Amino acid sequence: MSTYAQERRSTGNEITIDCLTTWPSFCALGTEWTDLLKRSRSDCVFLSHEWLSGWWKHLSDGREFHVLTARADGRLVGVLPLALRPRQVGRMMPKVLEFLGSGIVGSDYLDAIVDNAFELDTLEAFARALSSSGFMIQFSQLRESGSFAEGIASRLGQGSWKTSNARINVCPFIPLTGYSWESYLSELGSSQRYNFQRRLKGLEKTGEFRLVKATAADCVGALDVLIELHHKRWGTRSELSEAFQSENITAFHREFVQVAADRGWLRLLSLWIADRPVAALYGLRYGGTFSFYQSGFDPEFAKKSVGLVMMGLAIKSAIEEGAAEYDFLHGDEEYKFHWTQKSKELRRVELFPPRARGFLYRHAITANRAARRLARRMLIRG
Repeated sequence: MSTYAQERRSTGNEITIDCLTTWPSFCALGTEWTDLLKRSRSDCVFLSHEWLSGWWKHLSDGREFHVLTARADGRLVGVLPLALRPRQVGRMMPKVLEFLGSGIVGSDYLDAIVDNAFELDTLEAFARALSSSGFMIQFSQLRESGSFAEGIASRLGQGSWKTSNARINVCPFIPLTGYSWESYLSELGSSQRYNFQRRLKGLEKTGEFRLVKATAADCVGALDVLIELHHKRWGTRSELSEAFQSENITAFHREFVQVAADRGWLRLLSLWIADRPVAALYGLRYGGTFSFYQSGFDPEFAKKSVGLVMMGLAIKSAIEEGAAEYDFLHGDEEYKFHWTQKSKELRRVELFPPRARGFLYRHAITANRAARRLARRMLIRG
């Protein structure tokens, strides 16, 4: 437990900060958390209590809860969903405060969750609480600008904390408001439009081609189909895809798709030819956004471009159900830019405490990243 875990701090607006350090206290916050998320501009599926509670159960990997809550007159007005990552001696990494949901599971747009009516006072209160922690802080997978985490970082930076801010990835996306499927297709490049339409017609001519949307009753089985197709697509090249690479990740998704289906968020689509699945796509519809999370296809049908058709039909489905945006999430893969030319940046902000401890943290981070870059170069040369 950190030095401020049991303290209560207030600003002029009577914002009180507490730190949750146990699983029961985190679970008890569920209803309030969901209500707060709807009142925050950081609202997204990867900050939902459902996503993060599943992550904690299956993927927390020795971390400690360090969730800061902010209340005004007893009402929850802010959550800073952090965990303390243990020291990694082999990688020369110190203990680090980071977001719940961090790691290879693919949580984008992580951030603080703050009531729109209390933003300034809540960020100030979070910054004051963190200033006494003494730990290095890493805010990763942040939206390109205006994140609450950047606001907290800037306040700490005005003191004696050292900060760094770096672009780490991009999220291609398609704005869908005002488009029909036909008007969207008309704005694609002619080769992409022609290729999709030709491949779709070719599949439809088989007479046994169909698109299936998973329901709450069959979503776990549909996920298993997608996982099998994903593994067929990538084979043993695990360095190219971190999805479903461990039993813990698979268990997380088997649990989450059921919850997402019950909430009406799940969009798990599959393409079949006769009784054989040939492609599948795992998406989430949360608010106005349809997020493409993962996909897979049978390499035996690669010449029929079943992956291309699957993506096109998913975008079509998003438009038809009234989504405002189709988000490809992080990754600058070429195929995503066949469907859009727009993207958002993801950033990482790191904060180092004052004096000698902060210097040692910065040195450890720099040395660790240099070692990893060298290892990658050696692997490529080998």
